[in-house]
Amino acid sequence: MKDIVSLCKRRGFIFQASEIYGGVNGFWDYGPLGVELKNNIRDLWWKTMVITPPIGPDGKPLQIVGLDTAIIQNPQLWKASGHIDGFSDPMLDCRETKLRYREDKLIALKPKDSQGHGFVFHEDAEQPDIESRLKKLAKGKSFIDFETVPLPNIDYSEYSNLVGPDTKTAGTLTEPKEFNLMLHTYLGAASGLENKAYLRPETCGSIFTNFKNVVDTSRVRIPFGIAQIGKSFRNEVTPRNFIFRSREFEQMEMQFFCDPKDDIKNWFDFWKETRKKWWLNIGLSENKLHFHAHSEEDLAHYAKNGVGAFDIEYQYPFIAPNFDELEGIHDRSQFDLTQHESLSGKKMQYQDLQTNEWFTPYVLETAAGLTRGVLAILCEAYTVDETRPSGMYMNFHPSVAPKKAAILPLVAKDGQPEVAQKLYMSMREHMNVDLDIKQNIGKRYARQDEIGTPFCVTIDPKTLEDQTVTIRERNTMAQERIHLDKVLEYIQQKIAS
Repeated sequence: MKDIVSLCKRRGFIFQASEIYGGVNGFWDYGPLGVELKNNIRDLWWKTMVITPPIGPDGKPLQIVGLDTAIIQNPQLWKASGHIDGFSDPMLDCRETKLRYREDKLIALKPKDSQGHGFVFHEDAEQPDIESRLKKLAKGKSFIDFETVPLPNIDYSEYSNLVGPDTKTAGTLTEPKEFNLMLHTYLGAASGLENKAYLRPETCGSIFTNFKNVVDTSRVRIPFGIAQIGKSFRNEVTPRNFIFRSREFEQMEMQFFCDPKDDIKNWFDFWKETRKKWWLNIGLSENKLHFHAHSEEDLAHYAKNGVGAFDIEYQYPFIAPNFDELEGIHDRSQFDLTQHESLSGKKMQYQDLQTNEWFTPYVLETAAGLTRGVLAILCEAYTVDETRPSGMYMNFHPSVAPKKAAILPLVAKDGQPEVAQKLYMSMREHMNVDLDIKQNIGKRYARQDEIGTPFCVTIDPKTLEDQTVTIRERNTMAQERIHLDKVLEYIQQKIAS
């Protein structure tokens, strides 16, 4: 992860927000290459979900339409969804360091002989760091002298004998209390409770409040989906693991509305496999993806009575060999529409035009993290190759690569830059291409490897003789000579294959 984070800064993928002022934890800026990568993933999702929706189990194209709703909504929306009363995590503080922690993200090491203090660590603490801290504080004891216990399984009465994650003193941790994760603001000139509003913690909420608007204004009939891409905000107490857990992030969500008499399990399985296949198609490896089924006690309140909830998880380097969430496929049953109907007093039902029957639609959700998708693609693409000057290359699938091709004159003279410029002008209307004239060709190849450009087109003295160029393929470094007039077609075919 350190190498990936370093590359992202060095090559302009991701920067810390407000870096010149010391940054702000949990917020990130996407640089010239990062924004292209993110937009490519976003646009591919939108195309495959909204522009050309999947073919359903019956062999017919699905109907999915899009929305782009406000980040700030009426607070009653979040009351109905359960976020105001229930969107919280158990938190505890350290009285000495003034740091705050999520209880469910901490583990305790309790001495097996019940002698001496126990020690608390973050759940993703690495073994060498644990051993190093124990060596300093545990009076000669090592990891094997302790049993590992999730902190939520320990009664608060035992906290007096625990040393917190960032202190040397026992007994400094407070009793866990619920902490709401929504970021709030105030609308207008006053800052009282009557003007309090929230930055949305997820993009799906306003999909439900617009359900009737979509049905009344669009020619969609159940089953159909409503999709949205946008930013969400959560007041994460301990943002960590680069852009994996941040306070501002982007989501790609789709709510699929169907008749409760339909075979819900069949639709659920369809969306599980469809969404996994999409991630594979844009470059993630199958052996680094798996489904994680939510246990009964972990199910969200809206999924208690449905067919369940699954996460598509990816094996991020910071947690390997384990996995963590990339996208959720959740059964939301009829919870959301029923809640909004109850609180707003507005009918949120759907009328079957054939039977004239009114019913509350059943909802299945696909909720993907766009920024987590960027991280997964970055981690997947990072490939060590010590035979190259760069020592590595970014093996992006061509569909998501920030730059599809680079045009490189061998030298910046003898008419080569002019040929390169002409080729660049003919290609830029069709794809994102890079024109790079400076430095020696080896350094330019190394740069393109580091930013993941699939193809490099080199103009050399022979080009001026016979109008042919050399195309270098990123992964194999194999080179092929083709005519200038065939470059665009050649690269387009390679990207599409």
